[in-house]
Amino acid sequence: MKTKFAASVLSALLYAQGLLGFAGLVTVLLRDRAHASEITMGGDMPVGPSLLLVR
Repeated sequence: MKTKFAASVLSALLYAQGLLGFAGLVTVLLRDRAHASEITMGGDMPVGPSLLLVR
């Protein structure tokens, strides 16, 4: 009985580690993509102060 419990706990931990690894990979990829789009959009941005109106 203890070996089944230990196996299920280990399986849950490995599953959680896989999910966290996948989330970390997605975060890194999206951050790099956002950074690259900031670099390419930098020339299109107007220079000077900007005003954002929210209603």
